[in-house]
Amino acid sequence: MREFKGDNMKRLTKTNPRLIKLVGDLRDRGYNDSVKLWIDISKRLCRPTRRMAEVNLWKLDMYTKEGDTVIVPGKVLGDGNLTHKVTVSALKFSKKAYNEIIKNGGEAITIEELMERNPHGKNVIIME
Repeated sequence: MREFKGDNMKRLTKTNPRLIKLVGDLRDRGYNDSVKLWIDISKRLCRPTRRMAEVNLWKLDMYTKEGDTVIVPGKVLGDGNLTHKVTVSALKFSKKAYNEIIKNGGEAITIEELMERNPHGKNVIIME
C-alpha cells in the first residue's frame, strides 16, 4: 500500500496499483502544469469505492452531443443506447458499454490516454 500526501490533500490509501499510479500522475500533471481538471479528477478517484462514479450509456447520450469528449472518474455501464459519436475516457468500461461506444464510431479510452492526447484538459466534460 502506497500513500500520497500533498499540500492540503488527503492521504490516498488505495490498493489498486494502476489507480495509485494514475492518481499520482494526475496530481503531478495538474500541479506542475496548473491544470485544474487533472487535480479535480485525482480527488474524485480518491473517493471510497462505494462512492465511485457509475455512468450509463443513456446518460452519456442525453447530456452529450456529436464529437464531445467526456471523462468519467469511475465506470461506464451499458444500460441504454448511444446514438452519436463521442470520445469517452474512464477508469473502467463494462463490455457492453465499450462495444456500444465503438459501434457508434466513438472512442473508449483510458484516463491515461486522454491525459497524453489532451495535456491541458481543454473541452472535456466531467460526468458522474
